Amino acid sequence: MLDFAIFAVTFLLILVGAVLYLYPASRQASGIPGLAPTDEKDGNLPDIISSSSLHEFLVNLHEKYGPLVSFWFGRRLVVSLGSIDLLKQHINPNRLLDPFETMLKSLLRYQSSLNGDTGESHMRRKLYENGVTKSLQSNFALIQKLSEELLAKWLSLPEAQHVPLCQHMLGFAMKSVTQTAMGSSFEDDREVIRFRRHHDAIWSEIGKGFLDGSLDKNMTRKKLYEDALMEMESTLRKVTKERRGRSFNRHVFIDTLLQGSLSDQQILEDTMIFSLAGCIITANLCTWAVYFLTTSEDVQQNLYKEMDRVLGKGPITHEKIEQLRYCRQVLCETVRTAKLTPVAAQLQELEGRVDQHTIPKETLVLYALGVMLQDSSSWPSPYKFDPERFSEELAMKNLSLLGFSGSQECPELRFAYMVATVLLSVLVRKLYLHPVKGQVMETKYELVTSPKEEAWITVSKRS
Repeated sequence: MLDFAIFAVTFLLILVGAVLYLYPASRQASGIPGLAPTDEKDGNLPDIISSSSLHEFLVNLHEKYGPLVSFWFGRRLVVSLGSIDLLKQHINPNRLLDPFETMLKSLLRYQSSLNGDTGESHMRRKLYENGVTKSLQSNFALIQKLSEELLAKWLSLPEAQHVPLCQHMLGFAMKSVTQTAMGSSFEDDREVIRFRRHHDAIWSEIGKGFLDGSLDKNMTRKKLYEDALMEMESTLRKVTKERRGRSFNRHVFIDTLLQGSLSDQQILEDTMIFSLAGCIITANLCTWAVYFLTTSEDVQQNLYKEMDRVLGKGPITHEKIEQLRYCRQVLCETVRTAKLTPVAAQLQELEGRVDQHTIPKETLVLYALGVMLQDSSSWPSPYKFDPERFSEELAMKNLSLLGFSGSQECPELRFAYMVATVLLSVLVRKLYLHPVKGQVMETKYELVTSPKEEAWITVSKRS
């Protein structure tokens, strides 16, 4: 047995655990190639731990056994798909799981939409998506203003000074998300700082304390976590009360939820999920996009030329976003190269078949997105940052199949794409972005992929 060894496993194992708890999986062996259980009770958990993350475990597993593999999480069978061709075969009416919603709601002890009436869940999801769309439209000028503030901050720095990219992008993302989700009360930097403190306390325990059981054993940490969650929920309830039945100059995410038929608890839960997931995805998309631009002068210059041609000296507008095709290619390639979300999951509600193999009913099927995103059969020179690959329709179709573009992309990623586009339109037209020599960028694979340590850059003013 591995007493409390789960602490080494990433957020994504929480997703697996949450889904398997909700849907007991089949013990039936499938004949799919893969690993036999290493431990009678823990299955292949020791192998996952020794690999450092679920993503890295899946990379090794697919390299050894091929695009269709199986392993055991505890005493339950898990199947992983590692190629786009197999993913196409598996697209079916089975229920697609949102990893952010599943994981976060499970750990926050909220009611998961995996349970309950399907029609009600669909209506609630549609309301959530509409809330993101309307908040982006109404707060476009706000996002531009926050981008200009970050630009001013960077312009004020000496050219040789190292900029802590992760720190600045997280702060920028938190301002963007809190103000578009909950309104003008978060224009006060003190409120944003307080939100960030609570956000960090909750997110860090989601990453470790729930996994190893240590949160329940350390009363000091548990109280800090519960106090942070209580404070955030109290803030959301306060905002809900303030905005209910009233009109404001800017429509925000929570206003859309208030216009629906949701209970106060459902409004709280959905706003909490958007606030947590939206911040993490937006921060890391912006971080990786700027970092990759520092590594390629040609890409940075091509992006500048497009911005100059489409926007000239004027500000970016919602209408001109669609004309920034190369910028979208840069962001798509950022998602692919960074493997922004390396794993997704789908429950095999009915017995299915993939590549002549039977997948038993109630098996959890993982989509090894991080493996697929760097599969040389789908992406020539897969380890090269090359936005030009997305000038081809096939590449965009493949990215859409993986859920990173088009109708399949999650609302939080759609929000992040828009925010990142506005930010890049402001930064790239005024600054050169430079790498810090000798910096080695290591990656941390969790629910969202991020740099393992702070990413440093330098900037200089364009003439």
